Amino acid sequence: MDRINIIRRSMFTFGCGVIGVLPVIGFVPALLALICWGRVIKSSRGQWNPAASYLRAGALLALCGFALTVLAGLVLIQDIYG
Repeated sequence: MDRINIIRRSMFTFGCGVIGVLPVIGFVPALLALICWGRVIKSSRGQWNPAASYLRAGALLALCGFALTVLAGLVLIQDIYG
């Protein structure tokens, strides 16, 4: 993968990660961000990625979005059955 595509996909990962922070609504973008993160990491080994901080931030935001969705689900289940 050339450097331009690595930068574009890193920025795409960040954008999806930002949207993915939203509980429940951001589940699909967070999943897409993590898939894209894995592909960029796999295809850019040995190459310098100037947007690496955006790539890491997007993956971190996506993971936070997953955690918030799980917590929201647990709170909802506790409220219904508790």
